[in-house]
Amino acid sequence: MTSTDLHHPDTRRAFRTVRRFVTVYLGLSVLTLAAAFALRSHTDVVTPAVWIRGTIVVASAAVTLLLAVRAAGGSRGAFRRLRILSAVMIAAIVAIIAVPGTFPVWMKIEQGLCGVALLGVAVVINGRQLRTLFATL
Repeated sequence: MTSTDLHHPDTRRAFRTVRRFVTVYLGLSVLTLAAAFALRSHTDVVTPAVWIRGTIVVASAAVTLLLAVRAAGGSRGAFRRLRILSAVMIAAIVAIIAVPGTFPVWMKIEQGLCGVALLGVAVVINGRQLRTLFATL
C-alpha cells in the first residue's frame, strides 16, 4: 500500500478530517437557518439578506459534503470541485464580513465560524497527501 492509495491511513485520515470540517460547516449553517426561523418576527435581526444567504449556505454546505464523500471514494471531479468550492466560499465569506451594514453582526460571526471550517477543508484538500493521490489516480 502506497501513500497514493485511497485506503492508505494518511489518505483516510485526511478525508475524515475534511468530512468533520464540512459537517461542522453544515451544522452551523442549519443552526443559523433554524435561528433565523425562530427569530423571524424580529425583522431588525433577521433581514431578507439573512434568509437568502442562510439558504444559499445550507445548500452549498450540503453540496460540499456530497463532494467530500465522492472525493473520498476516488472521484477526481468531486475533488477538483471541492477545492474550487471551498476557495470560492471562503472568498464570499470574507466579502460578507467586510461589507458593512448588509448582514447583522450575529450572522457575520456565524459566517466567520463557517469560514474557519472551510479554511480547514481548503488546507487539507490542498495538502500534499490528497493532491498527490489525485495526481496519480
